[in-house]
Amino acid sequence: MYHFSPACKHTHLGVDGRRESGNTGALDELTMIGQLRGRLADKRPNQVLVDVGGVGYIVAVPLSTYAALGELHTEVTLLIHTHVREDALSLYGFLSSREKHFFEMLLGASSVGPSLALKILSGMSVEELVPAIRTGDVVRLTKIPGVGRKTAERIVVELKDKLEVAVIAEEKPAAASPAGIPADVTSALVNLGYEQRAAENAVAEAKREAGTANFEKLLRAALQALSAPKGRAART
Repeated sequence: MYHFSPACKHTHLGVDGRRESGNTGALDELTMIGQLRGRLADKRPNQVLVDVGGVGYIVAVPLSTYAALGELHTEVTLLIHTHVREDALSLYGFLSSREKHFFEMLLGASSVGPSLALKILSGMSVEELVPAIRTGDVVRLTKIPGVGRKTAERIVVELKDKLEVAVIAEEKPAAASPAGIPADVTSALVNLGYEQRAAENAVAEAKREAGTANFEKLLRAALQALSAPKGRAART
């Protein structure tokens, strides 16, 4: 954890532009930190120390980020989730925006705080987490230390719909030609956890209904095809 005193209120490293106020005064006018770039002064499996202009920031990280970091004393850039509680700020860092996004999504589930969310991302990659939540694989989720059956069930129930919407938006290409849209939709479905052949068949079926001119329409139609009984049997 990184604790701020009133003397630290002048920090200008935040990018969110949000400010906290309250009766303690310690967080009044404090800009939230959204990114840190500096020298990697120390690293451990669960946290790193980033030296930014002579100021050391202790940042909690998942194992995936720790494993991908460079050598000590090299420059590092971390995307930061700032968690505020009373007069303390805890920083959680990630090398990818996708991992940070899923960390923040996990925080939206009941009984999941930052520490548990970090353990979940350390116990499962995002690529494993997506299909586990989508298919309701509670057994797989409970293999992560600290995740009991009730917590796993809450994660599935509360995040399944949000997860699908988020991944669809993430997989949507910025620009694509009509000829490439079916391939883009197939790729998005595979990343959602569907088998390659099932995804290809669903897209082929959806093309007859939605055409190939619009990514969202084709993806929505393909998901409907996969939700039919014969489509469900093809899921991983």
